[in-house]
Amino acid sequence: MALEEELYTYDDEFKGSLSTVDAEGKRIWVYPKKPKGKFHNARAYVSIVLLTILFSGPFIKINGNPFLLLNIFEGKFIILGVPFWPQDFFLFALAFVLFFVVVIIFTVAFGRLWCGWACPQTLFMEMVFRKIEYWIEGDANHQRKLNAAPWTTEKIIKKGSKQLIFLIFSILISHTAMAYLIGLEQVKEIVQQPPSSNPSGFIGLVVFTGIFYWVFAYFREQACTVVCPYGRLQGVLVVKDTIAVMYDWVRGEPRGKIKKNAVDAAKGDCIDCKLCVHVCPTGIDIRNGTQLECVNCTACIDACDDVMLKINKPTGLIRMDSHNGIVNKTKKIFTPRVIAYSVVMLVLTTFLSFLLMTREEIEVTFLKKPGTSYQISNDAVISNIFDVKIYNKTFAPVPFDLKIGNIEGAEIVSITDGEAIVQDDSMYSGMYLLKVPKSKLTGDVTVLEIEVYTEGKVLEVLKINFMGPMVY
Repeated sequence: MALEEELYTYDDEFKGSLSTVDAEGKRIWVYPKKPKGKFHNARAYVSIVLLTILFSGPFIKINGNPFLLLNIFEGKFIILGVPFWPQDFFLFALAFVLFFVVVIIFTVAFGRLWCGWACPQTLFMEMVFRKIEYWIEGDANHQRKLNAAPWTTEKIIKKGSKQLIFLIFSILISHTAMAYLIGLEQVKEIVQQPPSSNPSGFIGLVVFTGIFYWVFAYFREQACTVVCPYGRLQGVLVVKDTIAVMYDWVRGEPRGKIKKNAVDAAKGDCIDCKLCVHVCPTGIDIRNGTQLECVNCTACIDACDDVMLKINKPTGLIRMDSHNGIVNKTKKIFTPRVIAYSVVMLVLTTFLSFLLMTREEIEVTFLKKPGTSYQISNDAVISNIFDVKIYNKTFAPVPFDLKIGNIEGAEIVSITDGEAIVQDDSMYSGMYLLKVPKSKLTGDVTVLEIEVYTEGKVLEVLKINFMGPMVY
């Protein structure tokens, strides 16, 4: 049997237990060693850019509207300055399917690279909260000693200051999250007013702060390994050509300690220093193969490369590679599976782009008033009551006028107080009485063409069913 088959098989990549839970089901607290190296530096630069975008997002305006607003409470969404309403739900559904396909493609090609480099959970945990912890309490060994030490003044100051800073950052994150949900102006109002003026908004900020604080101060990597379904999804999507953080078992095994000036041809390059384990933020041993806990943060690559340089061995014992890249020395990104998913993505992107380009900025709905029937006036005029809703998806007020275009003598009369105008980025709702001469009816159901005008131009023509008595 070949060496790689003895030491490693593809089916052994996924472990059956979590590295942060012991045999009794109790949590094993992870104390990752402070990472350093070129990959960590690259992640730091990426994190700065992404966190800057995240925190500045609520302040960015496009045509006077938020860059991004996901107001699920009022059903109001603004993306890249363009407003969307619940009537555009099919666009969101299609966009969600497209996003899922993109996630599949990315995972098949690069594993959980998103998790380690762009996921907000990882960015905040590793690049903000963990950095604060290193700064106050020191590296992993210092943190262990501090936690095991009795409560002295030094320990109280360090622990208290760390938790206070954690809470401050949690408050900042919660306010930013709320700004994306309800808008920056509304968040300012909640902050400037006493809690009694807006109790629901105040409670929302308190709950959000509590959740973020709990996640980053206590729950930590469990959010990635226990809660997030992406790790399980990886187990379904990762294939032998997927590029991820990989340990080169062909080169590294059999592992063992080395002695100065000693040469042992029977040993691999791995000296079993376990630094790749000590630096891992989720507590796994990458040498056991790809695991659902691995977020491709590349911290183990930096640690291993540093050791390889010290013992005069080539770097890359742990690297971004694929199973086939290690076994067969072949690295292929555009596999048949990736190409097939890419075709699906292209079709969905094209369809979504078409729908967005042909999307109506003014949408009108005419529905017969529930529970009402037609009325007869002087045995000559038939009338129906209709509910009218006009959605203005633009940033300017739209005056409107309604006419019945296909029947001479027909009238449409508003029975709702107020101006016939739809304010910017809002909805008009009203009731209208439609009157049609009985002699013009074609049966118990007559099709009317409702012409919607704005500033003298026909905006839309709707066909509706007008109820009346049987015509003989």
